[in-house]
Amino acid sequence: MELDPKRYAGKRLLRREIPLSTNTFENALHHHHFKQIPPFRKEKNNPYCNRCNATGHHLQRMDCRICNLHHIYCRNCIQMGRVSNCDHFYEWTGPEPQWPAHVDPCAWDGELTEHQQIAADAIEQAMKQNGKLLVHAVCGAGKTEMLFKGMSTSLRHGKRICLATPRADVVRELLPRFRQAFPSVTVQALYGSSPDKTGDSQLILATTHQLLRFYQAFDVLIIDEIDAFPYHADPMLHVATERAKKPDCASIFLTATPRQKEKRQIAAKTLPHVFVPVRFHGQPLPVPTSKICFGMKKQLQKRHFPTQLMKWLHKRMRPTRQLLLFLPTVVMADSLQTEAQILQPFAEKIVPKSQAQTLITTVHAADKDREAKVQAFRNRETAIIITTTILERGVTFPSVDVAIIDAGHDVFDEAAIVQIAGRAGRSPADPTGEVVLFHEGRSNAMDDAVQAIQDMNKMAKRL
Repeated sequence: MELDPKRYAGKRLLRREIPLSTNTFENALHHHHFKQIPPFRKEKNNPYCNRCNATGHHLQRMDCRICNLHHIYCRNCIQMGRVSNCDHFYEWTGPEPQWPAHVDPCAWDGELTEHQQIAADAIEQAMKQNGKLLVHAVCGAGKTEMLFKGMSTSLRHGKRICLATPRADVVRELLPRFRQAFPSVTVQALYGSSPDKTGDSQLILATTHQLLRFYQAFDVLIIDEIDAFPYHADPMLHVATERAKKPDCASIFLTATPRQKEKRQIAAKTLPHVFVPVRFHGQPLPVPTSKICFGMKKQLQKRHFPTQLMKWLHKRMRPTRQLLLFLPTVVMADSLQTEAQILQPFAEKIVPKSQAQTLITTVHAADKDREAKVQAFRNRETAIIITTTILERGVTFPSVDVAIIDAGHDVFDEAAIVQIAGRAGRSPADPTGEVVLFHEGRSNAMDDAVQAIQDMNKMAKRL
C-alpha cells in the first residue's frame, strides 16, 4: 500500500490503526517515515496517557491477553481504542502533505445579512492572522454560512481545515451542505459510526472525540457548539483540541449560548468575539411560554402524558406544524412511547396516515436508527418525535412547535432550554413556532432562559 502523507500526517495512531502490512510498516520505520511514541509518559512519577492526557484513577491495571503481563491501560479514552503498556503510538515523519490551493473553492451564491457579513469579515480576519475568535450567534443566525468566506480564503492558500462539534447528528447534517458549498474540495465526516475513518481530506467535519486521533494537523480549527455536552465539561476534549492544531493555527469558536467562562473572558476582553443577535430572516426568537401541570410527575410515572399538554395540543395555533416533544430521560421517553397512540389524532393532522408508516417515533442517543428517524422527520414522513436532549441543537427543521415536558428537571439548564427553543421558527416561510415549557415548579434555568431570549430579541430590535 502506498505511503500517502495525506493519510498519515498530522495524526497520532496506534499500530492497529495503520493499514500497512508488517513488512511495509517496518520498512517505513527504517526509512524514518514514522516515529514511535510511548503509550504513557511520566511526570513527577505519575503516568499520563499520551493520547488524552489522563492520569490517576483513569489509568487501571489489567492482565493483558496480548503480552500476558499485568500492566496499565487508559479507561478515559478507551472508546477510541484501548491504549495499554504493550502498545505504541506512531507519528508520521515522512514528507509533508501538499494540500491544493483552490482558486475559487466556494460555490455558495447566497447573500449574507448585514450582521452576518460583519461576523464573516471578523472570521476571515482571524483565519488570516491565525488568531482566536468567539462567534456568539443566536440560534438560526446562519453560523455555517458566516464561515464560508474565511474558509474560502484559507483554501485559496492551501490550508487544511477542521470543523469539530460535540454531536454526531450535527456532523451528518453538515456534510452534504459543505460538499455542496465546496464541490472542488475533498470533504470528509468522522464520527463513531462513520463509514470512512481515513481522515485524509483537506476539509474535515468531525465530532470532538475524533480530534484525539490528530496531532498538529490543522491550519484552521473551528469548534462548533463549544457550550454543548460533553465538550464544555470534558478536559480530555480540550486537550485533543489543542493537540490537533498546528503551531500556527486559527481557532474559531461558535456558540449560541456561551457559558460563564466565555462570558467572563469576553467581559475581561481576553477573548476576541463578535455577536450576531439576529436570525438570518430577521424575525425574533420564539419566547417560551410556561404551563404549570399539577400532578405531572405522578402522571408521568403512570406513563400518561400531562393533562396540560393534551389541552395545548387541542388548541395549537398551527396544528399542521410538526412537533418535537422533549423529555429529560431515555427511560421516560421510552415509557411514553408505549402510550403514544393517544397522540395519533394530532399526528394525523400534521401528516396524513396514508403518507407515513410511522407517525410518532422516539429518538435518543443510544438509538441505532436515530439518523434514519431524523431524516424521516425532515422529510415530513413522521409527524411527532419524542426525544431527549440529543436533538436540542444542530438539527434544522423548517416548521415545528416545541414542547418540553418536566422542564424544571436538572437536565434542562439555561443553555439547553435556549437551544431547544431555537429549533422553532427557523424558516423564513414559518419564522414563529410555539415553544411551551410544561412543569410542576419553575426552575431558575427556565427563568434565565426566557430572560436571555428576551434580551437577545431586544438587542436585535435596537439594531
